Amino acid sequence: MMNAPLLDLVPAIPELMLAGGAMLLLMYGVFVGERSAATVTFASVVLLIAAAVAVMTIGGAPRLTFGGSFVFDAFARFMKAFAFLGAAAALVLSQDYLRREKVEKFEFPILVLLSTAGMGILISANDLIALYMGLELMSLALYVIASIHRDNAKSTEAGLKYFVLGALSSGMLLYGCSLIYGFTGTVSFAGIAAAVKAGPVGLGLVFGLVFLIAGLAFKVSAVPFHMWTPDVYEGAPTPVTAFFAAAPKVAAIAIFCRAMASGFPGATHQWQQIVVFISVGSMLLGAFAAIGQTNIKRLMAYSSIGHMGFALVGLAAGTANGVQGVAAYIAIYMIMTLGTFACIIAMRRGDEPVETIDDLAGLSRTNPMMAAALAALLFSLAGIPPLAGFFAKFYVFAAAIEAKLYTLAVIGVLASVVGCYYYLRIVKLMYFDEPKPAFAPVRTELKLVLGASALFNTLFVLYPAPLVAAAGAAARALF
Repeated sequence: MMNAPLLDLVPAIPELMLAGGAMLLLMYGVFVGERSAATVTFASVVLLIAAAVAVMTIGGAPRLTFGGSFVFDAFARFMKAFAFLGAAAALVLSQDYLRREKVEKFEFPILVLLSTAGMGILISANDLIALYMGLELMSLALYVIASIHRDNAKSTEAGLKYFVLGALSSGMLLYGCSLIYGFTGTVSFAGIAAAVKAGPVGLGLVFGLVFLIAGLAFKVSAVPFHMWTPDVYEGAPTPVTAFFAAAPKVAAIAIFCRAMASGFPGATHQWQQIVVFISVGSMLLGAFAAIGQTNIKRLMAYSSIGHMGFALVGLAAGTANGVQGVAAYIAIYMIMTLGTFACIIAMRRGDEPVETIDDLAGLSRTNPMMAAALAALLFSLAGIPPLAGFFAKFYVFAAAIEAKLYTLAVIGVLASVVGCYYYLRIVKLMYFDEPKPAFAPVRTELKLVLGASALFNTLFVLYPAPLVAAAGAAARALF
């Protein structure tokens, strides 16, 4: 029978699996050398799937450990499962690409494992110190893998930009945490909530809240802290960009929701105004700035900024229904994004990857299945019914209307209409323009991710209940 200290570790088993596995694989890679890269990648994918299974099997009531700084509840279960599976899918997409680009290093999957362990800590953070530790563990590995292609100037520049701006955002977040601690006398979310409820929200606490939100907004690449996103998305190797667009976004949006709902329920009016501002800015910038893009990875960067704006509409509502909308939105967005990036990684002519949108011209005639799957994903990203992306937007807009944020919902719908233009332009290119030379044959793992993502987005309308119910249970855990 397990003794009490060991039982205390049960909520953190997935993170311990990832951290311990990363250390073992690092030792294996060091002793075997670069030829171990394929084995380490395969083992990392298995480990991430095992961690996701472990997350889903830890049942029961919410559990606290590490002195109350780490919480495992329905919200953590939902977000971690998607973050871990998203990281596993990004690794599956990466192997052949990195081999062809001659940057297949055993360190890459290990850094992904360590970053994902940081995401797990971040999602379960129940105080400001755990939040900062999780955020830094996640981010430090991301800075390195952004510049994993050391001989490529764009990749090196992307890593450097991300690191410098990330350090600035971490400083802002830490300053906000110190102000919040100074004015409430505690770092735990429950203690902060009690202190906020006990008296009026002072100016010092509002300043702390602003800096905290600024740090979190950087991690979800929301306006006005989005400036790193287009350059990093374009410069980093495409599978790394796919990873950035999927798993870290889930973790960052999760801690955004937990920090606001658990730590500041008594200051909803104050943080709601800030979230509405960054939500509107992100939706509008994402809609208009993407129109002139010629590089598909830059277009996906602006699309990502816009989608984070839509997700924050749910958080701005400040209700359980709003957070349910956010949880469902980020899960659907992650699946759409991974499928789209599977298609972008498959864009190769000979040994050279191509990234311009015009290279997709006439794809329906050279590869009709790939064109059909990508068209379904683009329609879903645009929010066109009856695809999954439509329901994602419907849930957050419905929550905003319920919370009487009518202007925010209207701006969101209008931004969504503008955004349709650049997604539909790609569909028009694929189906109505003269075909460019055919791409190289698509590898099996890319077909699997692209096909699964397209099927999910197309068939979601038939049976949305499991995802919506799980997102509802996750949201209720915070209220």
